[in-house]
Amino acid sequence: MGATANGTSAQPFKFLIYGRTGWIGGLLGKLCEAQNIDYVYGSGRLQNRVDLEADIASVKPTHVFNAAGVTGRPNVDWCESHKVETIRTNVVGTLTLADVCREKGLVLINYATGCIFEYDAAHSLGSGIGFKEEDTPNFIGSFYSKTKAMVEDLLNNYENVCTLRVRMPISSDLSNPRNFITKITRYEKVVDIPNSMTILDELLPISIEMAKRNLTGIYNFTNPGVVSHNEILEMYKEYIDPSFTYKNFTLEEQAKVIVAPRSNNELDASKLKKEFPELLSIKESLIQNVFKPNRKTPVV
Repeated sequence: MGATANGTSAQPFKFLIYGRTGWIGGLLGKLCEAQNIDYVYGSGRLQNRVDLEADIASVKPTHVFNAAGVTGRPNVDWCESHKVETIRTNVVGTLTLADVCREKGLVLINYATGCIFEYDAAHSLGSGIGFKEEDTPNFIGSFYSKTKAMVEDLLNNYENVCTLRVRMPISSDLSNPRNFITKITRYEKVVDIPNSMTILDELLPISIEMAKRNLTGIYNFTNPGVVSHNEILEMYKEYIDPSFTYKNFTLEEQAKVIVAPRSNNELDASKLKKEFPELLSIKESLIQNVFKPNRKTPVV
């Protein structure tokens, strides 16, 4: 189905990427260019098997990346009123791509979500005990999370798939409306709950390395540790805008202004850290990869 080629490569890798118009998909293309990796954006619809087979036949990739999916605009509440569209892409589409890749002997790097867990008695808030890769999802409060938990369970049967559980993604581009920091700086009020999060500037290059190593299975794709909304906003005040102010509200108050409940959790990132020992903790990565490059306040 065509697909537009970008970049040149002296390496034997060639990536087929789905999700050209998405945030992660766009960043992947830029990373491939920076690393001189040949890549092509797939043009087929995920739920159309014939399209996917044509893309793979045309591109002849060494690896496939799936950064396509429905998260809803402006947020996951959209999925509550668009359930069939959400299933079509997040379940049918993802499974079809995984199945085609398996048939062709290709590793699929699948950007999934860690928003399929919530703090519970065995993984209580503040305990430092995070959910591991093999734990069964316990959060289906939103239809989005329900579909993601469903497809993760099914994908676990595909030995060619590497599932990356992304959470509350953050990048150094503070103008991007999808950036978790940008979102919470624009909210009238925020809850203050520690969560695992994903710093894309650090972790997306790691996902490319994971493809090169042909890693498969589930990975909690977050920086180690947790950080709260207030801690992030205090960093924002310190590094970006000293005049910035914010207000908190409770989960009960938040529930009155959202359609679907939100996931709050800590994921155990020790499996990823073991594979990539250089991985920074969430607070270190926020400072080094996000706030220092954007620093607007003078260094004292």
